[in-house]
Amino acid sequence: MRIGPLWIDAVTFDGAVAEIERLFHSGHGGSVFTPNVDHIVTADGNPALRAAYAKVDLAIADGQWVVWASRFLGTPLPEKISGSDIVLPLARRGHSIYLVGGSPGVAEPAARRLEAEGARIAGWDSPQVDPEAPQDELIARIAGTRPDIVLVALGCPKQEIWIQRHGARLRPAVLLGVGGSLDFFAGRIRRAPRWISRSGLEWLYRLAHEPRRLARRYLVNDPKFLSLVLRTFRDPLVQRIR
Repeated sequence: MRIGPLWIDAVTFDGAVAEIERLFHSGHGGSVFTPNVDHIVTADGNPALRAAYAKVDLAIADGQWVVWASRFLGTPLPEKISGSDIVLPLARRGHSIYLVGGSPGVAEPAARRLEAEGARIAGWDSPQVDPEAPQDELIARIAGTRPDIVLVALGCPKQEIWIQRHGARLRPAVLLGVGGSLDFFAGRIRRAPRWISRSGLEWLYRLAHEPRRLARRYLVNDPKFLSLVLRTFRDPLVQRIR
């Protein structure tokens, strides 16, 4: 179903894990994005992000407000699926995982946490990535480890653009855009309790813990989401579901 400019797959948590496994075992690899309110708002004014989403293999709703909006639009998504949650069952299945991005000093402890869950860590890199710059050295380094899964934590829209530009060179790996998930795995930032997440107040919890970094996103940019939902509502149903 579609909200604003982005299409989101109506899958359950178990269905999303199964689809990621299918992408890997198909031998063709693929890409997985986790659209939330910020992604939808950003994509409305960012053609490169929209182009990346147009080619993604799986887009899973990482936000309670996204799920509520889908119900309002009459095209309900089954459930909220956090990117950080989807990584853990993949780790527990013993997949080889490579980590790209994250804040300085975060990738290694995040890798150790995933290793403790059962993953085989192929490696990690924490570069300051410019999606417009050549990536040959980094791509070659990742490809040389032949990972099953590549976690790309560059933040939106960098990670989505990076994945779509370079993912084909890393097949059959599946590339997941995971935003700030490495901070959670490393214990640098505490996740909101589940009851806060289910109540749609995770944004307020995160804002209270990181006001300088997140104030503009949550207080200035993200309120535009409501107008995008209303704009989508005015479109015929046939144009917002497939």
